[in-house]
Parts: sequence; structure tokens; C-alpha cells
Amino acid sequence: MSMLKSAAVKTVKPLVSDRVWQRLRRAGGDAGPAWHRMDLTEIGRHFRTDKAGPGHHYTQHYERHFGHLRDEAFTLLEIGIGGYAREGEGGKSLRMWKHFFAKAQIVGLDIQDKSFVEEPRITAYQGSQVDEEVLRRIVAERGPLKVVVDDGSHRPEHIRETFRLLFPLIEPDGLYAIEDTQTSYWGRWGGDPDRHATHTTMALVKDLLDGLNYEEYPQADYEPTYSDRHVIAVHAYHNLVIIEKGLNNEGSNTPIEKRG
Repeated sequence: MSMLKSAAVKTVKPLVSDRVWQRLRRAGGDAGPAWHRMDLTEIGRHFRTDKAGPGHHYTQHYERHFGHLRDEAFTLLEIGIGGYAREGEGGKSLRMWKHFFAKAQIVGLDIQDKSFVEEPRITAYQGSQVDEEVLRRIVAERGPLKVVVDDGSHRPEHIRETFRLLFPLIEPDGLYAIEDTQTSYWGRWGGDPDRHATHTTMALVKDLLDGLNYEEYPQADYEPTYSDRHVIAVHAYHNLVIIEKGLNNEGSNTPIEKRG
């Protein structure tokens, strides 16, 4: 066995399932892909997740915001495992995350039983994304969570409730992503074509943007919400929002005499 093949057996094989390892051997020789040299989009395309196109173009943004974690040990939770069109499918993006983050624990949550996707460093839970008991159990058993990706039902009422329940449970410097925000405008998905509607996903995002500046509000008796005090950045892209957690307490720039 060559030194390259030997290194691949020691480093790549433990990170993938036997089925994937055999496929890599057939497709590209025993060494398989050099995951550490591939960017997230390349890995996403390898596993055929639509996050890397053509359906969506999220991976370039994820690499920008998550890339600093590539060599760190942490836990990522993705809500929605996918593969609903055919039995026994799903988990493409979970495998993408696993191979991009070489030391991370990857957790998936789905309303359907997707336990077949489990392999080293990938764990699947079954349950609703708005079930507080399930979310707290995941955090207790697999947390703390550094990264959350909501690719679940895409219904605004679920997205808003999941954020309310889960955002306070992630790490103090965590990252929270909401995918497919286009459903915010789709009535059949619980959204609303009225861009000023207050119950949609994008209404939540707009509230978070206002909350970044809560210290400038003129109402002296305003009581800041948890997200007011802990959202420090909101990055909005086409159909994707990434929220940074931290302490939003820089203080006001408004002179005291002009308040109220």
C-alpha cells in the first residue's frame, strides 16, 4: 500500500460510512477526495445537496460565516434531514457538514424517522422542530450547540417558534441560520404576500434588525427582549439569513437630553 493510500485509510476512512468509502474507492481510487482541500461548495456538490446549487446557493455564504470553525470541535444542529420523495433517502447536507468540519458532531432533527443516516459523527433525532422537550433533549445530550441551521418545515409559524425556543439555548457566540425565507411571502406555506405582515419569517428578521438598535429607542421604559440583548449581527442573503449571537450592549449614542 502506498504512503498516500495508507494516509487515506487512516484519515478519510474513519470519517465516512463504509458505503461512502467503497464508493470513493471505486470513483477515485483508494485515497478518495482530499476533503481538507475542498471548499464547502465543492463538498456540497460531491454529496449533491441543493445548498450548493442549482436549487440554492447557500454554501458560499456558509463558508464565509462558518469557515473559522472548520478545524474546531463543536456541535452543529440541522433541522430537516431531507429525502422525502423516496424512502431511505436524506442526509446529504449532514454529510456535507461532517466532511467540511472534520472535528464537529453533526446532529439532524426531522419529523420523520431518519435514523438510517446515522454514522460516525452524525446523529439523528425524530420530532417536531417546535417541540420544546425535543429541542432541550438535543441540547442536553449533544450540546452545547455552536451552529443551528433551520432547513425544516419552512413555515413561518414554525421558524419563529423554533427561533424563540432554540436561540437562547445555543452557545454565547453561536450562529443561527434560517433557510428558504422565500416562503415568508407564500400564503400556501403560512406566509403573506403583504410585505408588512407581522407574522412572517421576514417580519422576525426585521424585528431583529430593529433590536440591534434597542439602546437607541426613545421609550425610557422599553424592556429589551432576549434577542434584543443577544443578537449582534443579522446577515441577509437571497432566501437565507444568518444571525450572530453575542452581547448587544455597546451603549447608546443618543444624548440623554434628546431621549423621550
